[in-house]
Amino acid sequence: MSSENIEICPVCKVQIKNDREVIFSAGKPGDRTKLWARVCQYVAEQQKGCINQDLAKISPIQATDGYKPVTFEQKE
Repeated sequence: MSSENIEICPVCKVQIKNDREVIFSAGKPGDRTKLWARVCQYVAEQQKGCINQDLAKISPIQATDGYKPVTFEQKE
């Protein structure tokens, strides 16, 4: 029998497994810090109910936690 605890955020619908592993809708699993860097810091103020608000569970954000900027080249 599995004893996994899975919470689902009512705001962004990600799953947080065992209070630390974040299952995104696409890509590799991450952690609460990556979730905060990519989503929570932008939506938490506008939408109540975000379950990733405990700053004690979020490590300092590293450059690899956010998305890489997208650049487009125009070809003539």
